Amino acid sequence: MRVKKRKKIYNFPVIIEKDEDGYYFAQVPALKSCYTQAKTLPELYTRLKDVVALCLEAEEDLFGSNISKHEFIGVQNLQFTR
Repeated sequence: MRVKKRKKIYNFPVIIEKDEDGYYFAQVPALKSCYTQAKTLPELYTRLKDVVALCLEAEEDLFGSNISKHEFIGVQNLQFTR
């Protein structure tokens, strides 16, 4: 009898920014080198699913590390002078 492996569910904060050319950039700080870009938000979300799956595989299989559990607190736009 084949035992079905239960899928893990992860919740990650994702930082999404838009540059001056209209491209969206996304980063998942909880995962090493986990980022992607796209011209539209729907395309970005699709790419995020793919890149997060790859990063999770690398984190668990290659590095043997536990996935850090970051908690989303909030975003602030701060002004600095120099």
